[in-house]
Amino acid sequence: MKMSVFGSGAWGTAIALLLRDNGHEVTIWSKFDDEAAVLRKTRINPLLDGVRIPEDIDIRTNARDAARGAEGVVVAVPSYAVRDTVRELKGILEDGAVIVCMSKGIEKDSSGLFTGIIRETLGDDIAIAAVSGPTHAEEVARRIPTACVAASSDVVIAERVQKLLMNEYFRVYTSTDVIGVELGAALKNVIALCAGVCDGLGFGDNTAAMLMTRGLAEMAELCVRMGGRKETLAGLAGLGDLIVTCMSRHSRNRRAGILIGKGVPVQEAMNEVGAVVEGYYAAKAARELSGATGVEMPICGEAYKVLYEAKDPREAMKDLMSRSGRSELSSGEETWVTW
Repeated sequence: MKMSVFGSGAWGTAIALLLRDNGHEVTIWSKFDDEAAVLRKTRINPLLDGVRIPEDIDIRTNARDAARGAEGVVVAVPSYAVRDTVRELKGILEDGAVIVCMSKGIEKDSSGLFTGIIRETLGDDIAIAAVSGPTHAEEVARRIPTACVAASSDVVIAERVQKLLMNEYFRVYTSTDVIGVELGAALKNVIALCAGVCDGLGFGDNTAAMLMTRGLAEMAELCVRMGGRKETLAGLAGLGDLIVTCMSRHSRNRRAGILIGKGVPVQEAMNEVGAVVEGYYAAKAARELSGATGVEMPICGEAYKVLYEAKDPREAMKDLMSRSGRSELSSGEETWVTW
């Protein structure tokens, strides 16, 4: 089967390698001529040092050429580039092609989920699945055992994507909870950034565990309010991705948070990481979704204040810890309560 991967960063490249391992004919699309030229010449993505791109993976900058004949198109670009990338696909997709959205995040200006943006751009009848889970590109590219979730409102499409991606080192489960999978993918970045800040401040494992657990409660409550299922947030796309993003050395959000906790200004910290820090954008979206739905999200709210209003991180933690006491679980409710 011919597959096209729109996105030439670490994640897009890792997925292209995975698809090739599965016997597919693969093309990578890059928006940038100079980047594509370097990839063609060196066959090395600098974000995946030591991982070679085989010669039979084509690299294109013309979207029509990249998508021609493709039965599946993977979108694997940073959150800020999803809408523009999907616009490149308008009018050029093969009939029956499935869109596999592997970008993680929320659109910063609209707070929209990516499957909604894709349908808005390409039409409601498009076959689409969102894929997420604890999936660092650096490890997938090196064939380290990994598992994730493919979610679609149509289980047949989810199973189709499962078959496209799954192999002996990349296990794929299916789900029909697209909202839960997409929200988990986006909001865990905010919590991971917070966990990194606490590391930078010199706090300990107790603090990290507290943030992860209570952060998950915020994520689950918002998920249910928006029509998703809380059990999704207890799975790979929620808890699994949260753990790896909060704890891994590969996590850009955690690394940026550590720098911020050590006193590095926010923009400087993100520049030093050298790649997109999705938690920065997701914190703004979480604040807006919290206001729109009425779901109280104290951790995400304090993250916003640190990132966008220059609040001192120690003051943010003090304010979280000083909130009034309450039961851990809500009485008679289907969701967890927040702080």
